Amino acid sequence: MRQNTLANPCYFEGKGLHTGQYAHMYVWPAAAGTGIRFIRTDLGDACIEALADNVTNTARSTTVSCGEASAITVEHILSALTGMGIDNAEVRIDNAEVPILDGSALPYVEAFRKAGIVAQDAPRHFLELSREVEVKDEKSGAWVKVEPSDKPSTGITVDFGSRVLGVQNAGWDLDTDYASAIAPCRTFVFFHEIEFLARQGLVKGGDVSNAIVIIEHPVTQQQIDDLCSLLGLPSLKATENGYLSNLKLHFPDECGRHKLLDIIGDLRLAGGWLNARVTAFKPGHTINTTAAKEIRKALILK
Repeated sequence: MRQNTLANPCYFEGKGLHTGQYAHMYVWPAAAGTGIRFIRTDLGDACIEALADNVTNTARSTTVSCGEASAITVEHILSALTGMGIDNAEVRIDNAEVPILDGSALPYVEAFRKAGIVAQDAPRHFLELSREVEVKDEKSGAWVKVEPSDKPSTGITVDFGSRVLGVQNAGWDLDTDYASAIAPCRTFVFFHEIEFLARQGLVKGGDVSNAIVIIEHPVTQQQIDDLCSLLGLPSLKATENGYLSNLKLHFPDECGRHKLLDIIGDLRLAGGWLNARVTAFKPGHTINTTAAKEIRKALILK
């Protein structure tokens, strides 16, 4: 199996979900052995390697930094690059946050397919573990376990104690069609979290097209109208199955699949393709990236 890169560059633009800042972004082909790196074109082409060592923030998304340069909300594009088998790419962006687009990885997948993916004259190096890695969060009960294996796989269980979501399971391995089963799954948020996040200066780039909104607790139409006014959204309402009427689900377990999308992206920060069996309960950016850091400590160096 050889390394892959893009045949042609891809262009994206849009607002960041949390900062609301508008960015123009190109994903360029890169030489074999480059891996994934972010280039801040507005900061003199400052380079940030997509590695867990460079993670600086995991509040609602994953941020990587080098010196004064940061790239925020990198997990979706890292997930898409991994899911589509791309080893080497240079992400050139003129602002801090990666555009949220539709809240999923599908726009990346479609653009990569159109640009073309080409094999390079170098073998792919899978990351091999010297031992099992397990990280836990005693407070939340979340955990991630990574076991040596002869092929990559990831299986997760999502449990928010939610009457709407219930318990959702999702999995991915080399036989899974990432493009159709995982990439379309959009980010999500609970209705009761939105006002708090908005007042904290987050979700500035959220709109009705890029996030699933779960209504866990009973709300009045007036509460919905007030929130829509706060965020500058058109009038919406609650659906019978407990969601805001801005989007229709692609899958009944779309939220669980999106958490799988996230962990695939976060674990790419281990530095490449992980030849391991990953299982996780209640995964999130903090525990995912902590696991990626521990994986790097447990790699077999060749």
